[in-house]
Amino acid sequence: MYELMIETNFSAAHQLRGYMGKCERLHGHNWKVQVFVTAEHLDEIGLAIDFHKLKKMTDEILLPIEHACLNEVFPFTELNPSSENIARWIYDSLSKKIEDGDIEVSAVMVWESATAGATYYK
Repeated sequence: MYELMIETNFSAAHQLRGYMGKCERLHGHNWKVQVFVTAEHLDEIGLAIDFHKLKKMTDEILLPIEHACLNEVFPFTELNPSSENIARWIYDSLSKKIEDGDIEVSAVMVWESATAGATYYK
């Protein structure tokens, strides 16, 4: 089994609904996103998936939330825009976007700061 990882980032604001503390107020982060995928096989040139292709797909998913207020972008209009929920949204969105049946998203980690992040995996 092979596991690959790409890293990308986005900037966005959010406020946590129902949170009692300073994160209840609108604030922003420079988010870091790490995507992990697995594959059992390599293609004819020895790749599971091209890193550039995986990063491009991830960046396309992030485009609607780049420099946005997450609370104003679906599904975060209904779902609290926590690191945990953002990680799951990216995981689910990327899982639907990958067309190669041999490639599976294994985990997505979203960092809201250099010292705090959340991972979603099944």
